[in-house]
Amino acid sequence: MSNKELQALKERYVAAGVASPNEQFADHATNAELWDADGKRMIDFAGGIGVLNIGHRHPKVVAAIKAQLDKLMHTCQTVMPYEGYVRLAQKLSEVTPVKGHAKVMLANSGAEALENAIKIARAATGRTNVICFDGAFHGRTFMTMAMNGKAAPYQTDFGPMPGTVYRAPYPVPYHGVSEDEALRGLMMTMKADSPAKDTAAIVLEPVLGEGGFYAASTSFLKKLREICDENGILLIADEVQSGFGRTGKMFAIEHSGVEPDIITMAKSMADGMPISAIVGTDKHMDASGPNSLGGTYTGNPAACAAALAVFDVFKEEDVLGQSQRLGEKLKHCFTQWQEQFTHVDNVRCLGSMAAFEFVESKESRKPMPELAAAVTRKAKEKGLILLSCGLYANSLRFLMPVTIEDEILEEGLAIVEESLKEAGA
Repeated sequence: MSNKELQALKERYVAAGVASPNEQFADHATNAELWDADGKRMIDFAGGIGVLNIGHRHPKVVAAIKAQLDKLMHTCQTVMPYEGYVRLAQKLSEVTPVKGHAKVMLANSGAEALENAIKIARAATGRTNVICFDGAFHGRTFMTMAMNGKAAPYQTDFGPMPGTVYRAPYPVPYHGVSEDEALRGLMMTMKADSPAKDTAAIVLEPVLGEGGFYAASTSFLKKLREICDENGILLIADEVQSGFGRTGKMFAIEHSGVEPDIITMAKSMADGMPISAIVGTDKHMDASGPNSLGGTYTGNPAACAAALAVFDVFKEEDVLGQSQRLGEKLKHCFTQWQEQFTHVDNVRCLGSMAAFEFVESKESRKPMPELAAAVTRKAKEKGLILLSCGLYANSLRFLMPVTIEDEILEEGLAIVEESLKEAGA
């Protein structure tokens, strides 16, 4: 079917709240390229929102899924367990930097991972409250909507959010929130709203995802670890978008040397297959009673096979090294644009988790979300999928596959530069 025909069906049958504004429909893809239903080629700098760190349809992952489908598709692992689940749990336990011996629960999505992390934290501590940060995005279920640090569009229209979720400032010095101010804000939250004795967990993204690709400093993360240790609070790192090589480490928290009690992950964990994980210290993961955790489809055999293949690809193709080298290229390019364009500022790259933002001037730092929207629109017209982000919606984030070919990368960056010029950046 053509794009036009599919658009007509979408308008008639797909709920408005979930329908994409994009009138193109993906037909097939490989690595960093995809083609729509009309045969138009696009370069993908979005990666399904950070899901495709090793590209569309990596051959080793496709082969692993096909092999698994010839053996087993579903049993529900709580009814009849299978090898893939326990092998993946072993692998995740070995590589995830939590504080102590790690145990694993598999789930289906990032939001589901965060929901279960909170359940586990409450069971382990006997406390109820959760402290999150401004600008955070943790999901679209009710608990994770409450945890998000940005109301619209995630909470709009959905009524009261669950209670016992409290907020603290995330350190973004560029926008006037220093590390010291963020820590003072956290201590005030613990004094005024969520006393330590009632707080089960402090949850943060080591690098804000939807919130703008701002990285927390090592000193801030170490201070959070100290606060949690002093008060019996669990530290939960949400690595759903920053994990699996995007920052040049398997997990972004590794840049700091800080070990959380629990890490949540999803997205690029299985190169497009729906799976997520909660990995935590064994005494915390074992805190709740029998049959208290799980789900019908959690840790699906095909998704487990895909995730295990992803680990093989990371080792065989030096994906972490590729991420670091890609980040260096992006930083060099973005720095040139920052010097060339009046409204481009605050270039930031942690590995290939890279972004910059649009401001009225480098002195005022006043956000220009309309310019970010114009650049993404022009890029799309030229055949490039590009995403904005940030609390002010004025940043461009770059989530192309780490495995992108050099010539495709250069072609895509040239389109961004053309779009910057045409949009008046």
